[in-house]
Amino acid sequence: VIIFWSDHGWHLGEKRHWHKSTLWEESTRIPLIIAVPQLKPDVCDQPVSLLDLYPTLMELCSIKGGHKFDGLSLMPQLSLPETKRNPAVIEFRKGNAAVRSERWRYIRYSDGSEELYDHKTDSYEWENLASKKKYKTVKQNLIEWLPKQWAEPALSKNSFKFDPDSYSWVNKKTGKRYFGSNSDN
Repeated sequence: VIIFWSDHGWHLGEKRHWHKSTLWEESTRIPLIIAVPQLKPDVCDQPVSLLDLYPTLMELCSIKGGHKFDGLSLMPQLSLPETKRNPAVIEFRKGNAAVRSERWRYIRYSDGSEELYDHKTDSYEWENLASKKKYKTVKQNLIEWLPKQWAEPALSKNSFKFDPDSYSWVNKKTGKRYFGSNSDN
């Protein structure tokens, strides 16, 4: 099994951005190629998440167990690319998220502002339809996929200091020590 992917897209001046940190298509769309010897090569247009790779590999390798994953296996799409799937949800910092279905992208920011794009007619996401009443139902359906609760952001690397004597990281605020694996803590 061979899987090729990128971790994020990149803006090259679109919408006056020259970086990766947005919820628009240019930043969130990536190449993803999965080659499985026993499956016929094909193309799938369904949005997916990189969280889906681990459960896909588990299924491809026939690894069983009571594993709970954030993602969903891509095996249905690898076997039959037309198979529909749930929209992909992308989060960027607390309170900012996008929901990408095959046709639509809905974005809600932490300040409450919204964007809605129809990829059938606007693949570059220039016309924000979020305020138009005729798209209220589309918006409501996509909003259902947004997180109901937000996790607290992870501590930054500046919150820790390295202790070379024990080869561990120490939380500067709490003094808690973290070793190489969670099983050591």
